[in-house]
Amino acid sequence: MTTTVKLRAEYREDSPWVATARPRLSWVVETSEPGWVQTAAEVLLDDSRSAVLDGADHVLVAWPFDDLLPRQEVTVRVRVRDGEGNWLESGPCVIRFGALDVDEWRAAFVALAEPDAAAQPFIARHRIHISGELVCATMYWSALGVATFRVDGRVVDDAVLSPGWTSYPHRVLHETVDVTALLSAGDHTLGFEVFGGWYTESYGFADEAERVYGDQPSVAAQLHLRYADGTEEVISSDGEWEASGAGAFITSGIYDGEKIDLRRAEDWWLTTAPRWPAAVVGAQQPVPVARFSEPVRRIAEREVLEVITTPSGRTVLDFGQNIVGRLRFSVSGPAGTEVVIRHAEVLEDGEIATRPLRRAAATDTFILSGSERDVFEPSGTFHGFRYAEVSGWPGILDPAAIRAVVLHSDMRRTGWLTTSHPLLQRLHENVVWSMRGNFLALPTDCPQRDERLGWTGDAQIFAPTASTLFDCNAFLANWLTDLRLDQDSSGGVVPTIVPNVFGFAWPAAGWGDAATIVPSVLEERYADEGVLVDSIASMRAWVDKEIEAAGGVGLWETTLQFGDWLDPSAPPDMAGASKVAPGIVATSYLCRSLDLLAVAAERGGHSGGAQRASAQAAQVREAFRSAYLTADGRMLSDAPTAYALALQFDLITDDDVRRALASRLAHVVKRDAFHISTGFIGTPLVLDALTDHGYDREASALLLQTRAPSWLYPVTMGATTIWERWDSMLPDGSINPGEMTSFNHYALGAVVDWMYRRLAGITPEEPGYAGIRFAPVALAGLDDIEAEVDTVSGRIRGGWRRRGAQIEWSLTVPAHARAVVEIPGVERQEVGTGSYSWVTDDERPVPVAASTLWSPVSAVVDDPAAYAAVMSVLDEHDPALADNVRRRTDWTLQTPLAAALFSVPGPVVAQIAASLEKISHAEDPVMRE
Repeated sequence: MTTTVKLRAEYREDSPWVATARPRLSWVVETSEPGWVQTAAEVLLDDSRSAVLDGADHVLVAWPFDDLLPRQEVTVRVRVRDGEGNWLESGPCVIRFGALDVDEWRAAFVALAEPDAAAQPFIARHRIHISGELVCATMYWSALGVATFRVDGRVVDDAVLSPGWTSYPHRVLHETVDVTALLSAGDHTLGFEVFGGWYTESYGFADEAERVYGDQPSVAAQLHLRYADGTEEVISSDGEWEASGAGAFITSGIYDGEKIDLRRAEDWWLTTAPRWPAAVVGAQQPVPVARFSEPVRRIAEREVLEVITTPSGRTVLDFGQNIVGRLRFSVSGPAGTEVVIRHAEVLEDGEIATRPLRRAAATDTFILSGSERDVFEPSGTFHGFRYAEVSGWPGILDPAAIRAVVLHSDMRRTGWLTTSHPLLQRLHENVVWSMRGNFLALPTDCPQRDERLGWTGDAQIFAPTASTLFDCNAFLANWLTDLRLDQDSSGGVVPTIVPNVFGFAWPAAGWGDAATIVPSVLEERYADEGVLVDSIASMRAWVDKEIEAAGGVGLWETTLQFGDWLDPSAPPDMAGASKVAPGIVATSYLCRSLDLLAVAAERGGHSGGAQRASAQAAQVREAFRSAYLTADGRMLSDAPTAYALALQFDLITDDDVRRALASRLAHVVKRDAFHISTGFIGTPLVLDALTDHGYDREASALLLQTRAPSWLYPVTMGATTIWERWDSMLPDGSINPGEMTSFNHYALGAVVDWMYRRLAGITPEEPGYAGIRFAPVALAGLDDIEAEVDTVSGRIRGGWRRRGAQIEWSLTVPAHARAVVEIPGVERQEVGTGSYSWVTDDERPVPVAASTLWSPVSAVVDDPAAYAAVMSVLDEHDPALADNVRRRTDWTLQTPLAAALFSVPGPVVAQIAASLEKISHAEDPVMRE
């Protein structure tokens, strides 16, 4: 039996550098020993000092030693004692303090003295002399824009687009790099390739777009040297540095793309060219602070799947997956030859579809040097694409010479889910890919068009799913830092985007509530109480603004809202026109945020604040019930999102009323023939609301629906990421006419959190999964599901599989957790560390009578095979008519199917009758569920 201990410091595992002098420590024991528990731990520092901690704490444990000093390196180990008194020891964890005090930062931001154009890329360099043997050389560098750091022309590390995007007026990050091995005694050149990146981009829609931060990028660097003789030297960027725009990079923009001319690619790092004047800029910029989250890196590469010749004769490369990144390729040809690459997510009429990109050109231009072989890859930009149109390639294009480089913040993968249902499996993978593409420096809405902004609503909706699929604790904690800073500058209102390049902010429910929801998710999933406590003031300020906007503690119906954004019934040009009254959404979120504030305040020791928030939440609940709940247990907006909010946000607490609401929810879901009818707000909640109240069959029909709108419809259309709209692409292959249409937008993929928690059964009941609720739902239409989640308490595995007339359930509980097991047919029990399995009888579906033209529509829709047959015949005849029949029919009625088909031509009705007759004679005709 193998037992190991894994130790990590603070947030990062990809680097020894930490951003705090008192890094919190976390460790996980991996063991299969049943019933294992931790009773104590001993933290060892450099094998010379130790601190003993009683109990089971093992996540983000406070640093038990003196503060670290800048650049100090220490080695930490942990010894863990089990219930039998045995001690287990981890391997070494090297920690280096990578931050500077504010008064230690001396570097000035330098830029081109005389730029030729706005946002001009440039090279910065500085020659240095190393006078002896170095013990330590640490470079701290930052940029207003993005940069690549080189020593003597050699790229120093594997991060790209560094230091990323933050709320520049309030916070700028610096990178920390050890360059000791690169600086022997003698002369060296420090150099940077600097691009505008997010700093010089123009933000806004259509003609209103403008630069928000600055017109030119800049870079700052500070090198700390410690020699073997004990002397120290600090070299900082200043007016003596050099800057030139003569490099190979001509233009660069996040939206437009990049132009590279390798005819200009001299060895600028070592040349003795005349001095290039640099200008000192950014005097009012905040002092850079150390990065504590993972940087963006090149994560993977993809080969060309197919070379397509379009109807117009253009050459298009298909990489088989919608990704975020850029191309790298090698090519040879005459000097001055221009190779142009245009990027797009989908094809329309056989050509790359660029309309959804709006004003983003997403085009890279490469000019050949004429040498034997040129190698190209952009440095200051990225694109969202599956397809790349190539023009100007000299000779015959060789797809083997081209790779798509996948970029995203380098988070560790933590969630895996497998099922034999191919469409559901692909849906899960689409969500994973959408998260990869949109978790790049910050959580964005989309990665391809002229937007790519940190919409707060998208982030809070997706945060539970994100924290299951990847370890994004540091990533989201970093973004929350900017959220709080932008909130402060907006007088307590949380902007709808962070960083707030719009410059204005108004209280928008479901968006601003990211201030309360995201920290609460991080505490729930990672046991990060620190980020929750740090967010209390922000949470309180936001809730106060909500109440102010509402005109007092009660209903919130007084301000502009997004509502249930992108409700599938909304017109293409009116994304906020949902079936649910905006006041229901806003009031629900006000109550939700008050509840979360009460929990956070209690955790932070503010019992008075917690009681106040709880009392206010009770007032909001009463106002909600009085205004929106009818006497017969219906919501004023008779739509799934209204019921899901009332149930899942506990707006209604009376058990009898909740049962009535759940029943009505099941009814309205069936009324829409089990097609999705929720937008951003309702989508993460509707399946929970159904399965929590026993409506598993309705949940199954909704989840596994393949017609638009549904989760699986895009999969049937070949989607490899999550779409912004339920019908971003229409069944005929054309793109939704709405001006706002993306094919990589993670929000509607928030269903994946439910798939892990309820379908596979791995639900966190205590922070960091220290307590697990294993209550999986074996949905009809699925044969199996299994999930793994690598949590701060260890790796959890859970799921189930149908075997004939039985179901096999399995659960593995890690060392630092325990689980409550609630399986149908099994007595409720609590289990500790170990692997468990159970076998129960499978409940057979309720027999359904064979459907005919005279069957009630309510019976037809309850028979998946019959409903599919009806719609298939209609689709073959006229997809528009099929959609019209589906939408105008109330599928809960006893109306005969024939009556619902009144506008369908007689021959088509006859074909439907024949299809139903064929099904009725199929094998096992009454067990088609």
